[in-house]
Amino acid sequence: MVTAFDNPQIAKIVKLCGFDWFVIDCEHGSFDYSKVANVLALAREIRIPAIVRIPEVRRGVILKYMEMGAAGLLLPNAETVEQAELLVRYAKYAPLGDRGVSLFRPHSGYEKVENAGEYMANTNQETVLMVQIESRKAVQNAGEILAVEGIDAAFVGPSDLSQSLGIPGQLGNPEFINAVDQVIAAAKQQGKYSGLHVMTNTEALDPWIAKGMTLNLWSNEILLLMQAAREGLARFKRTP
Repeated sequence: MVTAFDNPQIAKIVKLCGFDWFVIDCEHGSFDYSKVANVLALAREIRIPAIVRIPEVRRGVILKYMEMGAAGLLLPNAETVEQAELLVRYAKYAPLGDRGVSLFRPHSGYEKVENAGEYMANTNQETVLMVQIESRKAVQNAGEILAVEGIDAAFVGPSDLSQSLGIPGQLGNPEFINAVDQVIAAAKQQGKYSGLHVMTNTEALDPWIAKGMTLNLWSNEILLLMQAAREGLARFKRTP
């Protein structure tokens, strides 16, 4: 999760570290459109998928990020089928959605599109749409949300979900575990993917991976920088 660094080179750094994909956080983050566009431009050139976590389901917001060349979108706090359907409608071209058509843009690399129908069909196929399950209501509706054509995955936000359950931060609580298990089961039933975001060590993902979560997110750029800096300084200061 990229939360603060808006230099386009963050895409290159993430790829060189070995990550398969990354998320630009435009929900909690303060990125403006031009900064996001610059990061997405480099990400596309070096072929690492960059997902944008959008702040809301609104046509103008979704269209701008898709036109910039986002590989996909992550909708936070998705609780209803209607929200999922709007995400698909605004992010996918017809006949699946109703995305505005402007083909000479960053998403096309400013290359001339010879066959618009073929290009739009391929783009629909390649665009990843994920919903973030972060509340009790979202867990209850997960199956119906994931049944929406065009939605690819459910992504659990553990902090908000645990808060909604009345057990903030208690990720080992049986109620939290049961809620996540329900999301995993719903995804499997619909033939979709599921995943979870952890900020601590990667071992925290092990039990969820064992249960079938295959689309997972670890840490953010600020935490990784601070961890490396603290570890290095601690060793340096111990040196005689």
